[in-house]
Amino acid sequence: MDNKHEILELLRGVQRGTTTPEQALLELKQKPFEDLGYAKVDFHRPVRQGAAEVIYGAGKTAEQIAGIAAAMGARGCKNILITRMGEETAKVVEQAVPLDYRPIPRLGVAFPGERPQLGHIVVATGGTSDMPVAEEAALTAEVLGNRVTRLYDVGVAGLHRLLSNLEPLMQARCVIAVAGMEGALASVIGGLVDCPVVAVPTSVGYGASFGGLSALLAMLNSCASGCSVVNIDNGFGAGYLASMINQMEGLQ
Repeated sequence: MDNKHEILELLRGVQRGTTTPEQALLELKQKPFEDLGYAKVDFHRPVRQGAAEVIYGAGKTAEQIAGIAAAMGARGCKNILITRMGEETAKVVEQAVPLDYRPIPRLGVAFPGERPQLGHIVVATGGTSDMPVAEEAALTAEVLGNRVTRLYDVGVAGLHRLLSNLEPLMQARCVIAVAGMEGALASVIGGLVDCPVVAVPTSVGYGASFGGLSALLAMLNSCASGCSVVNIDNGFGAGYLASMINQMEGLQ
């Protein structure tokens, strides 16, 4: 079984009498992971966490990535995220599995298919240089079934750019604020909206930014309530968390 909805429908079938307990047990006994030797593919992750396993591409060969994606696709998985994957690796992977690759965030989607657009997440950046991290966050959220609005290059060096976009910010269920340098964008947005803000420090900046450490510490010390922080350049983590926040209302 690949997701919670399938399991619930299976159990309802037992309740209705259209499925025998033995048939249901057989379905549930399908092995929860597949050992490929170099990876153990977790097929029950959608049941536990609501989303399929994500393939972290850095450090893996193209053949390993393609093998994992192919194993997941064989079990019916769609919209499989592959993060931190270079263009040359993507060219090899797309020979083995259907792949939608985006070079700016170095992110691929294997076995792409239709997906819902629920709620509303805003992804805002301090500058254009933050776009690779922001796009990783935005595409992650979209693949997980969320409606995303992008507000790029609206940093505090020109605050009027942000203030001219108050309507989408006020309508969001969650905002992802992506910024390097001094990382002030998250605090400013946190003081404007009534929804959670996920702050993403980036490694963009001059020497004293210490590869994103200055932005990280500034965001951790934000005086704005409702602002949480993920690791430096972790657009994927921000997109995943924002998705969970955005979709909580639909689960209640």
